[in-house]
Amino acid sequence: MKDRNIPPRGGRWKRSSGVLAGLFMPLLCACFWAGGSAYKPVIIVHGLFDSPKNLLNLQRFISESHPGTNVTIIDLFDGYESLKPLWTQVEGFKAVIYPIMQNAADGVHFICYSQGGLVCRGILSTLPEHNVHTFISLSSPQAGQYGDTDYFKDVFPECVKSEIYHFCYLGIGQRFSICNYWKDPHHKDLYVNVSSYLALLNTEKPHPNATEWRKNFLKIQKLVLIGGPDDGVITPWQSSQFGFYDDNETVVEMQKQDFYLSDAFGLKTLAAREDLITCTFPGVQHIQWHSNETVFHACMEKWLV
Repeated sequence: MKDRNIPPRGGRWKRSSGVLAGLFMPLLCACFWAGGSAYKPVIIVHGLFDSPKNLLNLQRFISESHPGTNVTIIDLFDGYESLKPLWTQVEGFKAVIYPIMQNAADGVHFICYSQGGLVCRGILSTLPEHNVHTFISLSSPQAGQYGDTDYFKDVFPECVKSEIYHFCYLGIGQRFSICNYWKDPHHKDLYVNVSSYLALLNTEKPHPNATEWRKNFLKIQKLVLIGGPDDGVITPWQSSQFGFYDDNETVVEMQKQDFYLSDAFGLKTLAAREDLITCTFPGVQHIQWHSNETVFHACMEKWLV
């Protein structure tokens, strides 16, 4: 018995298929554009010393994988402007991002790279009306930074990591974004007392808005934490997944951090909901994360729907 789906003549089948395709594809396209994209808008926030041009590959990956997606790379605080205090940046980014959210009835996704991941956390914590579905934190120092890297030598050329606290833990130091998340494990009391940003976000410093911020943050549906051992900038690299040094500079993983155990801002709740995802990739340097197509397909693509 012949399979009815297999034509006796290849040429006739091709001609028929071509006619059908010619009739069907315009109709499909018309329906697609009439209904809009099936994918939620994606908002991308750059990192320290970056600008939107550094993230064009990531934008292309999204557009190729999910055609029709509205992808916006926010053009604010580029280059050395990214050294401005993080609360200043949060308010600036929030003013531009909120209208995008208001025009997205089904919500939006965040992809926030490096320092941008901390900016996005500030937005998520302080904006009650946000509608972020998935927050992808791409190699971001979520638990803090403590390490000598080229980024920090650009700002503190004469200092080693053990000395930076002398500047960062002064009032004037907190006027620089890097100091807002500099976390010296040997001077934790100073960090907690002086930090005007990260210690508040991580509820390491008690503050009256902690309950509200936690509620706002938990409105996200997924938190994706991406990082890897060959990053070379985020130090320790496990900070990208909320791990950090103890006072012996031994890394304590996220699940053993006090802010996780106490569920201070919602990490433990997200894990219990199975909405906390970690993606660890070796062999990727810090400046390569947003241009690595393998990382995109493995760690980001499936969440941007």
